[in-house]
Amino acid sequence: MMSIALISDIHGNMTALETVLEHIKARGIETVLCLGDLVGKGPNSALVVDRIQEVCEVVLLGNWDDFIQNEHPDEGITWHRNQLGDERLSYLGTLPFHYDFYMSGKYIRLYHASAKSVHHRVVPMIHSDDEKRAMFEYSEWISPLENRTPDIIGFGDIHAALIEPMDTEQTLLNVGSVGNPLDTTQATFAILHGKYHSKEVAPFSIEIVRLPYDVEKELTIAANMGLPYFDKYAAELREAVYRGAPNREK
Repeated sequence: MMSIALISDIHGNMTALETVLEHIKARGIETVLCLGDLVGKGPNSALVVDRIQEVCEVVLLGNWDDFIQNEHPDEGITWHRNQLGDERLSYLGTLPFHYDFYMSGKYIRLYHASAKSVHHRVVPMIHSDDEKRAMFEYSEWISPLENRTPDIIGFGDIHAALIEPMDTEQTLLNVGSVGNPLDTTQATFAILHGKYHSKEVAPFSIEIVRLPYDVEKELTIAANMGLPYFDKYAAELREAVYRGAPNREK
């Protein structure tokens, strides 16, 4: 038996990332998988990319990791691109869409947002059962281990952790956000407990972990670095309210 950590949506927040990695290390967890969105929003995209490469066995492509590779008229995107530099931007272009594996006999698929695209968002609290079942389907981006439907889909993107059984056999798992959570002000990730890379049926469980971290330290770093859209970043970290929410001023 072993445990693996699933992290996602760090968004340049090194303060939150280091808090999470320290917790993972203290618990003796050696395998970390990242579901994407390393960059953007926060001030330290470059440091996050470097750190994630050091500690993660698998790193998947997120929507920010995808679109930031291209030139963009928005000054904020340009700021993050300049910080990353050509080598890190090229690295983001190599990231895979999904990762399939077995754990305690369960077939698990991880991706960033949905089976359709890193840019196709499914919010289980809002979308229909049909949309949620489509999360288990194949797409042109997926090369499955086997011709069977996964038992568990793990994803990030929506910055809100959840474990939702779809029926007796299938479960949707959102691992939450390390660096930009929108359901709490605490850094959030998931841990799977079981036999990694094993088709043998064995005990298995999912744990959602929420950790307080020094939000004001992160915001001081961001302000000192001249982060674009600082006020929006600060509001998200302090209040856990999405900057694009209808009731929030642009």
